[in-house]
Amino acid sequence: AEISLQALEPMRTVICLLFLYELPSRISTLLGGDPPISVINNNKYITQVTPEAQVTDRNVDDSSPSLDHAIHTALSGQSKTVILMGPEGSGKTTTLEKLVVDWAKGEHLQNFSYVFYFRVRVINSLEGALSLETLMQHHHIPPESMPLVLQKPEDVLCVFDDLDQYKVFPDPSAHTLCSDPSQAVSVSCLIASLLHGSLLKGAAFVVATRPKESLEFPNSTRMEVLGFLKPQREAYFNGFFTDPATANKALTHMERTLGFYDFCTSPRFCWTVCSIYKILMDAGAELPETLTQLHVDILVHLIQALNEARVRELVLALGRMELDCFSFHRFLSSVGAFLQVDGDLDSDACVFSFTSQLMQEFLLAVCFFLDKSEGVEKMLEKHKGHVKFLDLFLSGLSEPVQRRPLETLLEEFNSDQITDFKRWFKSSSEETLKGCYKHEHHRCFHLLHQAHSKKLVKEIITPSAQTGISYGDLSLQDCVALTYVVTCLGEMELLNLYGTRDFTKEKAEALAPAMSLSHKIFFSGSSLSTGAVSHLASALSRGITKELDLSYARLGDEKFKILCAGLRDCKLLLACRLTEASCDELVSVLTSGASQLYVLFDSELTGACCRHLTEALMSEHWSLTELELSVNDLGQEGALLLCQGLSQTGCPLEKLGLKRCELTQPVFKELGSLLKSGTSRLKSLIVGINKVGNQGVKHLWDAVAHPSCLLEELDVEMTDLTDACVEDLCAAVRASKTLKILELRNNSLTDVSVPALIQVMQDSHNMQEMNLKYNDFSDEVLDMLYECDKIRY
Repeated sequence: AEISLQALEPMRTVICLLFLYELPSRISTLLGGDPPISVINNNKYITQVTPEAQVTDRNVDDSSPSLDHAIHTALSGQSKTVILMGPEGSGKTTTLEKLVVDWAKGEHLQNFSYVFYFRVRVINSLEGALSLETLMQHHHIPPESMPLVLQKPEDVLCVFDDLDQYKVFPDPSAHTLCSDPSQAVSVSCLIASLLHGSLLKGAAFVVATRPKESLEFPNSTRMEVLGFLKPQREAYFNGFFTDPATANKALTHMERTLGFYDFCTSPRFCWTVCSIYKILMDAGAELPETLTQLHVDILVHLIQALNEARVRELVLALGRMELDCFSFHRFLSSVGAFLQVDGDLDSDACVFSFTSQLMQEFLLAVCFFLDKSEGVEKMLEKHKGHVKFLDLFLSGLSEPVQRRPLETLLEEFNSDQITDFKRWFKSSSEETLKGCYKHEHHRCFHLLHQAHSKKLVKEIITPSAQTGISYGDLSLQDCVALTYVVTCLGEMELLNLYGTRDFTKEKAEALAPAMSLSHKIFFSGSSLSTGAVSHLASALSRGITKELDLSYARLGDEKFKILCAGLRDCKLLLACRLTEASCDELVSVLTSGASQLYVLFDSELTGACCRHLTEALMSEHWSLTELELSVNDLGQEGALLLCQGLSQTGCPLEKLGLKRCELTQPVFKELGSLLKSGTSRLKSLIVGINKVGNQGVKHLWDAVAHPSCLLEELDVEMTDLTDACVEDLCAAVRASKTLKILELRNNSLTDVSVPALIQVMQDSHNMQEMNLKYNDFSDEVLDMLYECDKIRY
């Protein structure tokens, strides 16, 4: 299985053929994928990209740096070792074999005269002591070339595939490293000596392994093998299916039903999906909607292709993971569809391994339902930490529609096991959804999505479920599962995505149906990409959302302009970091006639924006009754402009928030005049945290006392009021027939004012509450304040 390729120029083609010929003879299997050498020979190789090539929302163009190019560049530079790290089936082996073939053809890496390809699975079978010279001679290097290799190790490249499969990890601290190429040492010492530079010092290495944090070598460069992102998947499907329409149908279906799983980047998994889709489409069958249905279709096809009489026993043996040599011989002609066999069947060192971790977990779930052996809780606990999708497969198989094709071949599943799972699922979900741990909520949604039963969703997501907790930082898979649940329910009162740090276009697209069905959406403190805002706007425009909280989301002008398309029927907008550049779009929204947008809290509006707001207020299309402009630096000039709009006859505004807007005494004077004009419909005025003092607020006391004033709520918190204002305050309260709530927190009122304030509250029939918290009262008046239940202190 290991080959050496000599770099004698006339022999390159011959050596390339030798390499291809001597690679392990493998055939294509549904789960194992297309052999790498077949992919290369048939020009099906698709170049992967590096992590650095990924850009926002995971879009990658054709000019992005390739993984192959990155490896060539690293080996041509200072790096002596390149470590390729990636999960099962991500394309590491294919990348390595393409690297060696291209070298042998004279296309790349011509600075190396010799390349040695080591497959670690085969190295595991080597026993006893071995020298480097002996190992190289096993690789067909002519004896006369050995001195050249040893004398110029900088011309040598060693390729190690599947290093994570090595039975003894090459830890230099566990060995006395060898430096003599003729010295026979243990295989583990030999490999450690090579990789850590004691043997063939100056040689270069490319090592492929599954993620392993402890893997470190001198002068090494780590590269992540991403597998197939969307552009590569599209290219792969177009290459697999000869008909473009069929390829597009298959790709679209996979992206919708499976594309949100991380393992969809695996070229091997893409091969499996394409293969089973082709079988199903050729037969005129429906394509699977869930991961469970996909594996049901795969297993049914494999069983039918095996022509095995004892299929139930085979599946049970595979599911229990109890295969030994005896079991293997019973099903000698069948297990190859599921397992990879390393070593001699008659040897104790023979190792069986599943070609697909997903299929291994699926068979474990099938085995649970086929044979009553243990309860679901015990089973899940036993495999905790070793499986990722077992509970999802159990959920899918618990539904009759999904398991029926298997039952036709394997007999009906055990009814007690099905009942046991459903009991556990319902009770654990009810308990989970009463709590506030979002990750547990997400897992429950994943299980419901996999079960694919609208009836089950409605049984489990009851009114007592705490679905209003923050679901911030959803993964793409979380978004898909949550959307499925909300769609089944028909609506959601609150979609709380508080603190979402990376809401991408991809996530927003998956969550768009759920956003459309949500009455309230909270994105407070979140970060939304431009693409995500576009999907949010679309969801708002066609949905039922009436409240949208974007406080501290800091959208900025560009994103706000995009969002405006969907804001015409939405009620709430908070803290979007708007500037004058956004105001034209804002006016358009505010004067749309159907808009209920009223909160622009902390949006970084300035006085320059007030001209646009005034224009909107004076429009005949203005229909809003509430406008919250608090925490914006409007200033005197801007606020006075705003008052002009508010004085327009017929202005429907009833609630106005101007807290902490840098307002001045002239502005308070103008507001007072507005309230007395007889044209204002304002019932609530919030102007706290504007330091205008007694003189400024007096204009409002005079207005409250006027018979034309309709105010029911007045907030003058932290406006620097003192005891000197109390006489005017009390006169206003006594004269008003409408005022109900007066906010006086954080001012400088003292004990001397308390009797008058208590008296006026007791005398007033319409006043309901006066808030005096955080004034300068002593403990001596607390009992007096306590006697008046209309005063908060």
